[in-house]
Amino acid sequence: MHDGIVLDKVALKLGTVDFHFDCRIEPGAITAVAGPSGAGKSTLLNLVAGFERPQSGRIFIAGHEQTASHPSERPVSVVFQDHNLFAHLDIFTNVALGISPSMKLSSADKDRIEIALTRVGLAGFGKRMPGSLSGGEKQRAAFARALLRNKPVLLLDEPFASLDADLRLQMSDLLIELHRETANTIVMVSHDQAEIQRLADHILLMERGRIA
Repeated sequence: MHDGIVLDKVALKLGTVDFHFDCRIEPGAITAVAGPSGAGKSTLLNLVAGFERPQSGRIFIAGHEQTASHPSERPVSVVFQDHNLFAHLDIFTNVALGISPSMKLSSADKDRIEIALTRVGLAGFGKRMPGSLSGGEKQRAAFARALLRNKPVLLLDEPFASLDADLRLQMSDLLIELHRETANTIVMVSHDQAEIQRLADHILLMERGRIA
């Protein structure tokens, strides 16, 4: 059984667009998903994450069929372009949700959260509210949360698109470093050719709802 991600004759219609995905994504590698707007890049990620369900075909993640399983049951973390932080919770709590949605934290968990914040350059930011952070800082917090979830698959939907060039490089470096440590399977949507060349081991090129 393939330990990465397999989309086996997966088909889905959204509005007037038909999507057909039949591919294998290599385990332990960084795969970039590229192509023009509307080609199906985010739809592919949403199918793997479980936010969309295929009308036919099957999805396997890390050797197990996940076609019908709820997003929370899948061995997957997602970092979106808009970082998905809860505005009414401080950064420590936002990141802690990666470990325990019920916020039942041991002292070891609290240490892990502080270490994750330090890793992404947010040491001392735990008590800050998301509204007081820059876009780059919010994205780092989202990264720290994904880091703590420690799932075998990490999905990134243009995670650096809103950042300036220097920050993009820093976050790319952090991603490579984390990938070396965890050897997880990373699937990343990006429009940035330089970023793709820098980060990706493989590229899936999308055209009109299909893999070209």
